[in-house]
Amino acid sequence: MSIATASDASASAQPTPAERWLVLKFGGTSVSKRERWDTIGRLADERASIENARVLVVVSALSGVTNELQAIANGEDIGGRIAALVARHRSFCADELGVDPDAALGERLRALEALRDDPRAATRALDWQAEVLGQGELLSSSLGAAYLRAQGLDFGWCDAREWLDAVSLPNASEWAQRLSVNCRFDADAAMRARFAAQPARLLLTQGFIARHADGGTAILGRGGSDTSAAYFGALLGAQRVEIWTDVPGMFSANPREVPDARLLTRLDYAEAQEIATTGAKVLHPRSIKPCRDVGVPMRILDTSRPQLPGTRIEGSVAAVPGVKAISRRNGIVLVSMESIGMWQEVGFLADVFERFKRHGLSVDLIGSSETNVTVSLDPSENLVSTDVLGRLSEDLAQVCRVKVIVPCAAITLVGRGMRSLLHKLSEVWEMFGRERVHLISQSSNDLNLTFVVDEAVADGMLHKLHAELIDSGAMPVYETQVFGPRWREINGSIRPRPPAWWREPHERTRLLELARHGTPRYVYHLPTVRERARQLQAIDAIDRRYYAIKANSHPAILRALAAEGFGLECVSSGEVERVFETLPDFDPARVLFTPSFAPIHEYEAALARGITVTVDSVELLQRWPETFRGRSLWLRIDLGHGDGHHAKVNTGGKESKFGLSAQRVEEFVEVARALDVRITGVHAHLGSGIDNSAHWKVMVDELAGFARRIGSVEVIDIGGGLPIAYSDDDEPFDLDAWAIGLSAIKALHPAFKLAIEPGRFLVAEAGVLLAHATQVIEKDGVQRVGLDAGMNALIRPALYDAWHDIVNLSQLEAACDVDFDVVGPICESSDVFGQRVKLPAQTAPGDVMLVADAGAYGYSMSNEYNLRALPAEDLLEQGVSE
Repeated sequence: MSIATASDASASAQPTPAERWLVLKFGGTSVSKRERWDTIGRLADERASIENARVLVVVSALSGVTNELQAIANGEDIGGRIAALVARHRSFCADELGVDPDAALGERLRALEALRDDPRAATRALDWQAEVLGQGELLSSSLGAAYLRAQGLDFGWCDAREWLDAVSLPNASEWAQRLSVNCRFDADAAMRARFAAQPARLLLTQGFIARHADGGTAILGRGGSDTSAAYFGALLGAQRVEIWTDVPGMFSANPREVPDARLLTRLDYAEAQEIATTGAKVLHPRSIKPCRDVGVPMRILDTSRPQLPGTRIEGSVAAVPGVKAISRRNGIVLVSMESIGMWQEVGFLADVFERFKRHGLSVDLIGSSETNVTVSLDPSENLVSTDVLGRLSEDLAQVCRVKVIVPCAAITLVGRGMRSLLHKLSEVWEMFGRERVHLISQSSNDLNLTFVVDEAVADGMLHKLHAELIDSGAMPVYETQVFGPRWREINGSIRPRPPAWWREPHERTRLLELARHGTPRYVYHLPTVRERARQLQAIDAIDRRYYAIKANSHPAILRALAAEGFGLECVSSGEVERVFETLPDFDPARVLFTPSFAPIHEYEAALARGITVTVDSVELLQRWPETFRGRSLWLRIDLGHGDGHHAKVNTGGKESKFGLSAQRVEEFVEVARALDVRITGVHAHLGSGIDNSAHWKVMVDELAGFARRIGSVEVIDIGGGLPIAYSDDDEPFDLDAWAIGLSAIKALHPAFKLAIEPGRFLVAEAGVLLAHATQVIEKDGVQRVGLDAGMNALIRPALYDAWHDIVNLSQLEAACDVDFDVVGPICESSDVFGQRVKLPAQTAPGDVMLVADAGAYGYSMSNEYNLRALPAEDLLEQGVSE
């Protein structure tokens, strides 16, 4: 008697090479050029050889063909469009592929032409429409098989309709049962054996089409080729389904809208399903379920860049909490139903949804209250025409008041553990709070959170939301097993940061020497300050340049910038005194005083010195008229909106304390004229760290409008807020593009001089904070390195959630392969300089640590909290320490 072991059983269950399948799907752009067909043949042959398996290739129609066939199915110029398609395919065969079109496509082209004269064309019967729509894939697969065989590859052709059977779903409309079908994918051994009996090692078939129960053609709907590949993968128990397309995979956002979107390299089925369902176009939502149910892994890969990792979708992925993607769906239809009588009425919702069922409509999102139910309809899953909505509204009007809201957009955050992330989404809530939100829906599976807004409102939101999700930590881009490179890195459009000055060997040596004299210690590199100043001096469109000394008021920096031709902008009498203590002969006309809620004596002192003073309220003039009578002033206006890298640096809008409300400008002008006050400048500063190019044009246009109405304005001051790249994920501010934009703006408003008042841009990169590591500890799996500097020395991370690169200057050449939280000695939980900072594993007490880009709002915001001493300050000139 023999006994079969578990390993024997497992081995016997493994498919033989003849039964082992890989399914590769290629879309329209991947089959529309000869070189792409060469790629298809090469990939299929390589996969078969390397993995000792057979390969089934599923193809879409040539690019644009399905659109033409849809027009034919709609009855638009049937004869002319069919003739054009015949000509295009014959030309593609002969001219592009070098294949005899009659031999490759003769039968297929005759079938296409026969549909022109089919009696069903007159009524556009659904079965005729399905036959029409399926021709694209039949043509592309036939010409592809002929070409690949001509290249010496063992390719066979099979008709997908012989293997994919459409199933009729309950309540589906007649249209859906023919033109948007689902298929069976519960295969049996006999079916797999029949499929494997086809002699060719490589097979080519069609996406998009299946067999209807009546034997005719059925259509899987737009994106159906993905689903076809998934059905075949499930039916065959494939080793893998690969979706080859013209993008590298799924991204954390649409890269066309968000260039910083990250490639998602690994997802589980549920997350991929949510991302696909909520707007990602790279993979059809229906395609995931067949693979998930059978356990077939999926990969999304780029035909033109096969070396990229793509996106892998499978069930064995370890769960990583956090938002993985943000997506947008346009064309959403909201149906709002209101009735006082629905409150506690048994069966009301059943009556309402029965009417949606009656019209063949599938509801997506639902929001309800005691007197209102609002639902959304996704046009990708419904035939949402004006006629259908009209009939639905008439039907619903029998039980409630109905309002249809179009066009809307659904913006969805997708990821595991959404409920646990709500505390990290405060800025997201605030962003939506400024807009009209029709519906908020949080999924019961805790995988998505959706906001429905007007389509016009959604324009431009994704970029800001994506950045905020990363900044808040809600999107954990540091999880490298999930998040890959940014889109800009993949397509080569990213502008890298230039090397930091402190990485130069001789500068590093000087810094280490300074650290021996004690830390914490700020060090400022004056050559970098001058370089930034000269970059701004080179922009011809700017007439006046002021340095905002609140960023860093070190006397040497003031002297350096004054020597470069900059004026100095102050916000307090203390800053004014610093200017004239440092530069006793400095021309007061080059000083700008822009206080906020300062005591009146500070205004009086500034005016007495001959300094240009900016005011931002009517009440100042009304309460102290004699202080301002007969003076020339600048006026700071709040344009009603703000911007910036963090809410606490957004200095515009109703919630901001800065600026005169735009609604009160006329009132201010009347009071000013009564006091013989001449308004010679208008000013707005709406936030810091702004890289939105449109921001500047909008601001100048609005300020110029006020300036023309005031009549005496000579200067428009657009403030500062120029960003710098604080991390490798940030691009350097594009000064050249900004300069071109300012030139165009200046051309539109030539009557006014243009002024700026940057701070951070001039000094941030010039400064570093040096500190010594005090302790290195591990606690519950978290590595921490403590510094002798705390949030009292650099408060930006605690106050603004700001990122600063942190390096071990003592071990600058060592591999940085361990995550550390870098903390200080202050008795506050927020005393954290950075989390998950990559540092050398051997980082030890006594090492000199460097916090980069700390020249702005570092020492100037430092304090003696916990009675910790203020940091020291040092200067570096070219080759000289001061």
